[in-house]
Parts: sequence; C-alpha cells; structure tokens
Amino acid sequence: MNKERKVQAEQEPLDLKKEIWEWIKVILIAILATVLIKTFIIVNAEVPTSSMVSLIDPGDRLVGFRLSYLFSDPERGDVVIFKYPVDPRQKFIKRVIGLPGETVEIRDGEIYIDGSDTPLVEDYLPEQWVVANDGIVYAVPEDSYLVLGDNRNHSMDARFWPEEALRTGVATTEEEARSYSFVNRKQILGKAIFKYYPHIKKLS
Repeated sequence: MNKERKVQAEQEPLDLKKEIWEWIKVILIAILATVLIKTFIIVNAEVPTSSMVSLIDPGDRLVGFRLSYLFSDPERGDVVIFKYPVDPRQKFIKRVIGLPGETVEIRDGEIYIDGSDTPLVEDYLPEQWVVANDGIVYAVPEDSYLVLGDNRNHSMDARFWPEEALRTGVATTEEEARSYSFVNRKQILGKAIFKYYPHIKKLS
C-alpha cells in the first residue's frame, strides 16, 4: 500500500507539470495566431471624427481586410484604411474617388472624372457639399489614389493635406506639397469590411 501511494505521489507532480505545459502551449499558439492575423490578415481602426458620417460615426471601431487587394486593385467607391500621407504613424479611413492616371475635377459640389460631362453619382453623401467644393483639379499619379471623406463639409482629406504638409514642415514647397494629396498604393492597409463597435454593420 505504501509503495502504491509513493508511486501516485510521484505521478501527481508529473501530471501537473504536463497540464501546465499544455496550457502554456495553448496560450503561446493563441498569441502567435493573434499576431499573425493582425499583421497579415486584418487591420483594426477607430474613427475619431465625423468625416465618414453617415456610414461610420465618431467612435466606431472597424475591421479592414489586408488581403482584399492581394490579387486586385482598389476600386472607386471602396472605403479603405491607409497610412495618412502627411504622417504615416496615423491610420485614416476614406473613400476611393480617383484611380491611378485619372484626372479628377471638383466643380460646384460635383466630381467629374477624365473630363466627363456627367458627374459621379455619390448617394452616400449625408448632406449638400458646400466646403472646398469648386475649382479643384487633381491629376492622380499612376501608383496612387485620390480619397475623400463622405462628410465633405467636415472631412480632413486630400483637399487639405498639402496645406497640412506645409504647415508641419513635411513639405517645403507648394509643388512638393501637392504630392501629399494622394495615397500611394503601398500606403493602403486594407479595405474596410465591417464595424464591430458599438454595433456590427457591414460596410461593403
């Protein structure tokens, strides 16, 4: 009987160590999977402003899919998460308006692509566009995109980034500053798919 108790006492520490090690492995795998998913598959973002109302409200948190543009390019109308050209440490969320190589004209609150007589249909705008809405022409570089917020009267977007680049010293001349109007393809982190806080809502 004493011998059996001794064997059992020796087995219990071994079983406890094995169980602890199994839990450690599970935790490590979970951490590794989370890091890999956040690095290569999804991107999280929080929207602090009203620039994308009414699609996205201030304080909403959303998820973007990094692999959306692995085999295809962003399309007009896509809502994308990207590194802010003037300060790449910040993540911005805007809608793709101009594609590589296009000429985009903003005229009297309407957008015209490549000299078209018909304005772009933008039924996602929450109100009449009256701020910085006329006399602006963009020649989008081949490797870049023009993006604007949906809430144009309250959006810090391509229309104002050159001025911000000059103000912060990122650009030293107006010509250099104009290049900050565009988001380079490499700066796009992913396509916004859905918001999960405070309510779940599909964005595309």
